[in-house]
Amino acid sequence: MPEILIRNARHVLTMDDAGTETAGTDIRVRDGIIAEIGTGLTTTGEIVDAAACVVTPGLVNTHHHLYQTLTRAVPGGQDALLFGWLQTLYPIWARFGPEEIFVSAQIGLAELALTGCTLTSDHLYLYPNGARLDDSIAAAREVGLRFHPTRGAMSIGESEGGLPPDSLVEREAAILEDCIRVVDTFHDATEGSMVRVGIAPCSPFSVSRDLMRDAALLARDKGVMLHTHLAENDEDIAYSEAHFGCRPGQYAEDLGWTGDDVWHAHCVKLDATEIDLFARSRTGVAHCPCSNCRLGSGIAPVRAMRDAGVKVGLGVDGSASNDAGSLVAEARQAMLLQRVTRGADAMSAREALRIATRGGAEVLGRHDCGQIVVGKRADIALWDVSGVESAGSWDPAALLLAGPPKVRHLLVEGRQVVRDGQMVTFDLDAAIKRQNSLVRRLENIL
Repeated sequence: MPEILIRNARHVLTMDDAGTETAGTDIRVRDGIIAEIGTGLTTTGEIVDAAACVVTPGLVNTHHHLYQTLTRAVPGGQDALLFGWLQTLYPIWARFGPEEIFVSAQIGLAELALTGCTLTSDHLYLYPNGARLDDSIAAAREVGLRFHPTRGAMSIGESEGGLPPDSLVEREAAILEDCIRVVDTFHDATEGSMVRVGIAPCSPFSVSRDLMRDAALLARDKGVMLHTHLAENDEDIAYSEAHFGCRPGQYAEDLGWTGDDVWHAHCVKLDATEIDLFARSRTGVAHCPCSNCRLGSGIAPVRAMRDAGVKVGLGVDGSASNDAGSLVAEARQAMLLQRVTRGADAMSAREALRIATRGGAEVLGRHDCGQIVVGKRADIALWDVSGVESAGSWDPAALLLAGPPKVRHLLVEGRQVVRDGQMVTFDLDAAIKRQNSLVRRLENIL
């Protein structure tokens, strides 16, 4: 792999233990890692001029449904709460197949890359018409992002009191068999791996207690992480209390769904006892501020979580409930929402950016990522602050206050994925045309 020298960066936010920030800095990238940081470095390899750029670790997305990129702004679901929104979208998703899963993942991953994301999880929990997790993994390999897909599932359909139509649920034995297949086929636990797989029953209201418990046992046997939705809104809390006789945090703990190898999406309605449980058990949270606003779910108690020591990362959530996929926009929204609820000093721009980088890496168990430190993986975002968005800014490193919404360059494992604001790993224009063609086909069918 050719060496790359990022030269003379205007400002570098390292996200190391000390929160070090430097100026006029060179970063040498070799064999997928950060090999040297200093000034006046030379190279015979490629030089990336960073004199106009703020350099950060690549952003980390801890929760997404990439398949939903094909169903943005669908009429009938734009103004619904969570359960009503799902019931609007399920019949459309039931028409998907392998092509829809692959193309929507391409588009979603490109959108993430262009907004600074180098590592993303994905929660795929429905597999209509022959679709498999393999389809989104293939898309990630083409786009070039570091990927943490999770094998989701739904097993309780409408006929048994669940939300999804029966056509979208699977037998629980088949779910567990396919979890074993995808972990054995794709999971790479080594440092610097490009693909790690998790196990992720969709939610407490779409699978049984038995599947939740069995999934936890299987994940620990295989040494992979666990993920699901939890405590997303008031409907979610009411469902848990009515069907399980307890709040979501207790439900999770009773079934083995707490620990350093578990992260839950949303957690908007966690109470103080549940926050303490997550802090003590080192359970992670994927905070999805834009989706929570879009669906009217509420504002997650991120300040309280962080103060208690809960691991918190950010997630864009599905593009059908956001309806965008910009991780830097999530970081800004996270900062603003905590200020709305707790005051202007509740969260700084730098803290929100740390949550979006190192915080997300810690939630996903990727301690080899999320920092610009010698020996860490070369997942690096370069933000050009010479443009109109940053004009007049006294502190260009405060990217979330006044900064560009997209990156100039993006490196993943030392390879350029975005150069001069354009995807270089695949033909994005062709993928967009294909995506829009699939949308028209779905509209005609429905």
